[in-house]
Amino acid sequence: MSQIFRCILFFCLLPSVVPLFCYTCVFPSISPLDCLKFPTKCPPGQLCLSSKAVGQRGDFQIVLYEKSCVLPALCGLTGEKYAMGLNFTFTNDCCDTTLCNGISSSSAFIWSSTLLSLLLTLFYSQ
Repeated sequence: MSQIFRCILFFCLLPSVVPLFCYTCVFPSISPLDCLKFPTKCPPGQLCLSSKAVGQRGDFQIVLYEKSCVLPALCGLTGEKYAMGLNFTFTNDCCDTTLCNGISSSSAFIWSSTLLSLLLTLFYSQ
């Protein structure tokens, strides 16, 4: 009987490892739309990332959003990159709770819902 009690106590005292789930974008999105997000199980030791990159050339400006799992060393970083003929300034923000890198604003939700409704209407009207 004491053997069973020790086994139960041993399993109760083991630390429970709960995987972190974060949203991952299929591809980066362009403002004001939010990306197509899917929950993804992150590898151990990674956090949820929400990244924003603002590209500008003269008066032309484009904002890209991305979400994924990332190593903690990449959190809180800001910097610049040159791509597609534009200078991009990016910011990485991280969080550590399930699906915490979800939608960033209600306007993005409205635009995404509107786009989805239009696409479904076009698809089913044919």
